[in-house]
Amino acid sequence: MKKTLYLMRHGETLFNQLHKIQGWCDSPLTERGIRQAKIAGEYFREQEILIEAAYCSTSERTSDTLELITELPYQRLKGLKEWNFGTLEGESEENNPPLPYGDYFADFGGEKELELRHRVASTLQRVMEETTAQTVLAVSHGASCRQFMRHWEHTSEITHEGRLQNCGILIFHYENQAFSLQEIVLHDFQALV
Repeated sequence: MKKTLYLMRHGETLFNQLHKIQGWCDSPLTERGIRQAKIAGEYFREQEILIEAAYCSTSERTSDTLELITELPYQRLKGLKEWNFGTLEGESEENNPPLPYGDYFADFGGEKELELRHRVASTLQRVMEETTAQTVLAVSHGASCRQFMRHWEHTSEITHEGRLQNCGILIFHYENQAFSLQEIVLHDFQALV
């Protein structure tokens, strides 16, 4: 039975705005981030997408984003958290190496790239296997979403280069224990200041 996963990045946060490394540490949504989430919520209503189950990471920025999109009860899952950047958490993004990051953050007490990828992939696999819902929304983080895409790129015909914008939505089909990326929804936020 085919199911659909809408995997979405959270709205803009204070640390995004200040160009600070934000993984397991957290910062609040900005006014722009709140409006981004509301625009993403409009997308679901305009497309008449009925979300039947909702999940997010344990970071407040994801639960705040999710609550602006749906009133459904939801589960917070540690497996959907962002990359653990170790002692570089909260530091300037100038400390990031060039992409791909690989295992750079492990030297600072953070996660290795494949650890993050496996954590997110196994969490979402478990979610889709255990839920009876046909349409699932999961709000996570930029690097987490990117690593999930990489895990399933061998089954997907489309991809996305560069960063996933805040509140960008990755639409995956899930069937026979495999995900395939079907569409990437990037919203027009030009009117937001």
